[in-house]
Amino acid sequence: MGATGAVGEEMLKILGERRFPVDRLVLLASARSAGRKVAFGGRQLAVEELGEDSFKGMDLVLASAGGLISKKFAPHAVKAGAVVVDNTSAYRMDPAVPLVVPEINPADIQKHRGIIANPNCSTIIMLVPIWPIHQKNRIRRVLVATYQAASGAGAKAMKELEDQSRDVLEGRPPRKEIFPHQIAFNLFSHNSAVKDDGYNEEEIKMIQETKKIFHDGKIRVVATTVRVPVFRAHSEAIYLELSEKPDLGLIRKILEGAPGVKVVDDRRKNYFPMPLEASGQDDVLVGRLRLDVSSPKGICLFVSGDQLRKGAALNAVQIAEILCHCGER
Repeated sequence: MGATGAVGEEMLKILGERRFPVDRLVLLASARSAGRKVAFGGRQLAVEELGEDSFKGMDLVLASAGGLISKKFAPHAVKAGAVVVDNTSAYRMDPAVPLVVPEINPADIQKHRGIIANPNCSTIIMLVPIWPIHQKNRIRRVLVATYQAASGAGAKAMKELEDQSRDVLEGRPPRKEIFPHQIAFNLFSHNSAVKDDGYNEEEIKMIQETKKIFHDGKIRVVATTVRVPVFRAHSEAIYLELSEKPDLGLIRKILEGAPGVKVVDDRRKNYFPMPLEASGQDDVLVGRLRLDVSSPKGICLFVSGDQLRKGAALNAVQIAEILCHCGER
């Protein structure tokens, strides 16, 4: 559901790469995409218009067509007998819906009542590397600043960054359609609604989702989310306040053995995570590991992760693999 969007296209690619077992694959999208041909498994599949009766005979629905669409159609899929893995914000904070990152809380998948929620991309990219630290030395507080790529706003936003960059370099006024401000050669506060308390929706998601996924209502989280002129892969500067004085060597060893994490931390070469290198990778890159000189129980790190893969499509497919007990082949 949402097969022709940026995340939907990435889901199809990952299903093929991981040899996910499929008897019948149905591609659903809006009426304007109906009839479009998409390649999968050596075949050309025609996109069908999404409707309330689209889910008959389906076991699994991977949904990434926007929150309002999921709210409208996911119940019909569940009624038809399918399990929905939803990549939108529609059900994330519903107490009856598991919110899952497979490296962290896979057991929550079994609590589903037909819908399983995929977390926000920035939340996933932050939590995959800090969870293994949390298991060894409980995290009391998280401060995070994000550097979010255009890919987080979809394929049209990536195209806008490309077009605006060309406009600026060729002396034309840049055209704005997706973002409220010029994204080329610029950065700005994340383009989600700002609440009365001054926090935008993206920041609130990171705060609330962390508590739910960690099953820890006491962990303190504060975020500042920023959109940057990068095509793909989000980066984050993270500060952690731990329960005990950290052993940096032990933390590095923990991260080196953690699933979904790749340590990129070479001080001599000044070589650390970059979105350019995180793009197309399944792992979240982690580096800039250092003790906080202002606090005896603090550590700092910098991460980059592919928003379209681990931040969205891959996480959903990993949930589906657990559901069908298939795993990567």
